[in-house]
Amino acid sequence: VQLQASGGGLVQAGDSLSLSCAASGRTFSGYAMGWFRQAPGKERELVAAISSGGNTYYVDSVKGRFTISRDNAKNTVYLQMNSLKPEDTAVYDCAAGSMIATLSHAQYRGQGTLVTVSS
Repeated sequence: VQLQASGGGLVQAGDSLSLSCAASGRTFSGYAMGWFRQAPGKERELVAAISSGGNTYYVDSVKGRFTISRDNAKNTVYLQMNSLKPEDTAVYDCAAGSMIATLSHAQYRGQGTLVTVSS
């Protein structure tokens, strides 16, 4: 079972970026999936998550700017990031688990993709 995050890169403040997390090895339609990020010197935090039923969660700092979505047919979860800020700079990774509340300890976690936002 693998989760592969992609789509990171270097952008300027105000730009948009879309991340993808493709799951393989099993069907994840029944799982909650989430995006985490870890900036240098900071703890890893849950940025956005989506339940198997489509309920979503966003950390306050990204509300109104980021959108999480999933395509169960493609076993993929997306994170659309708009109006990026330098403080969004971090390594972003995805995880899958039984529910949003326990994603921090999720059984499945992929490698990260680096997002760098220049001012």
